[in-house]
This record gives sequence, structure tokens and C-alpha cells, in this order.
Amino acid sequence: MKTKKRKISADYPIIISFVIFVAYSYYGKYAPGIKIFEDNFLSFMKEMILALPVMFILVGLFDVWVPKEKVQKHIGNASGIKGVLWVILLAFMQAGPLYAAFPVAYILRKKGTSAVNIFIYLGASSIAKIPMVTFEIGFLGLKFSLLRIFLSLPVFILIGIMMGNYFEKNKCTINDV
Repeated sequence: MKTKKRKISADYPIIISFVIFVAYSYYGKYAPGIKIFEDNFLSFMKEMILALPVMFILVGLFDVWVPKEKVQKHIGNASGIKGVLWVILLAFMQAGPLYAAFPVAYILRKKGTSAVNIFIYLGASSIAKIPMVTFEIGFLGLKFSLLRIFLSLPVFILIGIMMGNYFEKNKCTINDV
């Protein structure tokens, strides 16, 4: 508990520095500082305020409605290649920003999903969500989009296998992350 308290108190200087920077930017009419606050910070906060509650509700419903045994059977430690395919499909179907994948990954791990499949899910959700890919196809073309996905996906699968095996070999739990 003490280390968590120290870590939180270490964030205060950063937050205070940002507030001072924003206040100085408005006072001194420093355009880049105002732009950082209005265009970047406020739009990101608005996006998080709108997206995260919906994600937490969906994750809560998943936690209540889907039995742990079913998750372990399909994407648990003994699921093999089928489990990899299931988590890739789940990642493709997810909408929203990447930070919305973390609550889903947490609940999947809590329900018994293998660490390998968690890392593969996070990697796949960062590169190939259907809503994101449809926009990408419109701007960059189908050939480029498919090539990017088919070149990136094996890399994330390999990284997921390596990191998952490391976590499982070292007996890392959900609380260690």
C-alpha cells in the first residue's frame, strides 16, 4: 500500500506543472500551450468521459453473464490455436480506442484467459479493429490495409507467445501487472 501511495504522490508535481503551464499559456497568450489544452487535452478528456463508462458497463455485463468455465474452455491455457483465433476475432470486433481494450483484457484474465491470449488480444486490438480498418481502406486502399494486417498480426502473435510464456513461467498474477 505504501508504494502505491508514493507512486500517486509522485504524480502531483506533474499535474501541478501542467496546470501552471496552462494558466501561463492563457495569461501570456502562448498559442501552443492553449492549443495543447483545448485541442488535445479537452478533446481526449471528452472522448474518455464518453467512451469509458460504456466500456465498463459492457465489461461488467460480460463479467456477470459469461461463466468462467466457458472462457477457460475457449481461450484458456489449453485452448491452443482456437483460442488465438477467438481472441483475434474478439479484437477485430471491438470498437473504440485502444485504452478501451484494457478493461476487457483485465476481465478476460480474471476469468481464466491465458496470458498468451491476453497479449495477442491487446496486440490485435491495436492494429485491426473493423471500424478502424474500414476508414483505413477508404484512405489507403484495400491492398495496403490487408498487407499491413497480415504482416503485423504474426508479429503480435509471436510477441504474445513470448510475453505470455514469460508471465506464466514466472508465475505472474493479475495483481502483478
